[in-house]
Amino acid sequence: MDTTAISLKLQSIVSSVSGVLTDYVMVSVLLIAAIYFTIATRGVQFRMIGEMCRLLARSGKRDNDTRKADQPHHGTVSSFQAFAISIASRVGTGNLAGVATAITLGGPGAVFWMWVIAFLGGASAFVESTLAQLFKVKGEGSFMGGPAYYIMKGLGHRWWAVTFAILITLTFGFAFNTVQSNTISDALLSSFNIPRQATACALAILTFVIILGGVRRVSRFSQVVVPVMAVAYILLAIVIIVLNINRFPEIISLIVSNAFGLREAASGTLGAAMIMGIKRGLFSNEAGEGSTPNAAATASVTHPVKQGLIQTLGVYTDTMLVCTATAFIILCSGVFTTGADGIVLTQAAIDAGLGGGHRIGSTFISIAIFFFAFTSIIANYYYGETNIRFIRNSRLAVNIYRLAVTVTVYLGAIMSLDLVWGFADITMALMTLCNLAAILLLGKYAFRLLADYTDQRRRGLDPVYRSGTIPEIADKTECWK
Repeated sequence: MDTTAISLKLQSIVSSVSGVLTDYVMVSVLLIAAIYFTIATRGVQFRMIGEMCRLLARSGKRDNDTRKADQPHHGTVSSFQAFAISIASRVGTGNLAGVATAITLGGPGAVFWMWVIAFLGGASAFVESTLAQLFKVKGEGSFMGGPAYYIMKGLGHRWWAVTFAILITLTFGFAFNTVQSNTISDALLSSFNIPRQATACALAILTFVIILGGVRRVSRFSQVVVPVMAVAYILLAIVIIVLNINRFPEIISLIVSNAFGLREAASGTLGAAMIMGIKRGLFSNEAGEGSTPNAAATASVTHPVKQGLIQTLGVYTDTMLVCTATAFIILCSGVFTTGADGIVLTQAAIDAGLGGGHRIGSTFISIAIFFFAFTSIIANYYYGETNIRFIRNSRLAVNIYRLAVTVTVYLGAIMSLDLVWGFADITMALMTLCNLAAILLLGKYAFRLLADYTDQRRRGLDPVYRSGTIPEIADKTECWK
């Protein structure tokens, strides 16, 4: 058997395994957990949206939390910077290419199910990010934390924590970063005819320079670039919607009818819409996946719930703003039935939405995907570094990881990704299941923290948490003494 046949056979096996894990097991557990957390928190993701916006507005000025905190060790990452790191990872290929793929394979109804998983998943995002804050530890110049840390400290199972740490490093540090760099090289090749090799070299050098500065340089880079590009992209979507405003009611009707229609149910595309919407929604907003808690833990705040609420708002920012902007651009254009897919479909949709006859869409998307995907590479790297330090807090190990990520980014820009994407789906599903099991067991602490926070707010206080509030785990939450 030649190498091509072996590769095809391996790809078939990987595709079958990832299909079962992601389409059935992960989607089912994700929905069950999201519904449970929504009920247990009394819909925190809905009833406290005002508080989320208030906290984010304060944190944009690197709020007083970092100066007032009763924590003995102050981190150098503000609440807003932690939010920016998580948004940098969320807003990337999934928002531009992933939404296009979801619509191509699942139909317009997939957009509705992306909204559903965002609204329900907000509760999961709140719980995991609050737990990450509760069980965070002191790092070099900032706090560190995430699922590996709360699994170890909250549940006492190092094998489980190390398993998660390995899975997230493989998924984000390597597999997802090859996808991001490959998408950048695709866009630049099609729009500007820039050779893949040149893109690969430039990406590798830029990545290495930024990640060499650690979390502080990552957070500063993300804090500047992400908001600017997200606002520019949303403004473009608004322009296209205004130019095609007569089609807007038709598009809303198409999304809803395709999500629930009898014709779709009979043909089997209803299930495809639901699965694709939930899968692409998870890949984009990462709620419950276990990735954003690594960013949430870095922030210096006076109460864990503050970062939990801010990270919940990140889910809405990703799905309800950026993903929805892409969906409306594609559906307004009417080109989603042409057979194009991924980033090519999004580029064609912008060209058509602006009237056609030019390459504004291709040019803008190439620039946007560069910044969105590159900030994702940087944030994904940090998730891996946090977990490398958990497994073995060694400067040598971190430096080896930095070199490995740089090489991975280079290779991703020049290689075919079918097999890599299949492996990424498997590790993402296993990582998500690891995290969901942990937060289902530890969720009781997040519920108690939420009750403590709302009680202090009700009394007109700026909530402050101390480890003695939950005495049974006081020795595991040393950053809150």
